Amino acid sequence: MQTTRYLSGQFLLAMPGMIDPRFDHAVIAMCAHDADGALGIGIGATIDGLTLHDLLDQFEIAHGAAPPAPVHFGGPVEPRRGFVLHSDDWSGQDTIQVADRWALSSTLDVLRAIAEGSGPARYVIALGYAGWGEGQLDGELARPGWFHVEGDGALLFDTPADRRWTSAFAKAGIDPRLLVADAGTA
Repeated sequence: MQTTRYLSGQFLLAMPGMIDPRFDHAVIAMCAHDADGALGIGIGATIDGLTLHDLLDQFEIAHGAAPPAPVHFGGPVEPRRGFVLHSDDWSGQDTIQVADRWALSSTLDVLRAIAEGSGPARYVIALGYAGWGEGQLDGELARPGWFHVEGDGALLFDTPADRRWTSAFAKAGIDPRLLVADAGTA
């Protein structure tokens, strides 16, 4: 009997040659993965020209203490829906803890708290998410295309988005320059 390993609290990395171009060099912070499906937030790319200040303006929230932090491409599902991955020193009305590694919030109270200077100390803001239905991610993980590593705060909060993919592979002892998109035959 095969046992499924659930990936909440880990990073899912797209391997070179991923068929779906939306996931090219993707780094996904997995927030939920169980028998019913999976949800992750992309943290490997930012959205050009969009900052936290732009989001605050859309909701008529004064910038206050909020820096003009980048907004990440969280995934192809619901790209207008916002998410904040953050340290667990703050909790709001919909905050969920993710494997004792980080927290996830998706309501305006977290943006208000960040602007007021009373929010989480560390955070990553994203629009959209990556989602999989029941058994879908498990099926994808059984084929080449994805690699996973343990999640940690340093990679999530301290590493620039454009270096997360390479840094995550390095954390696993892999030089991604040696990865190839195509498999050979014997």
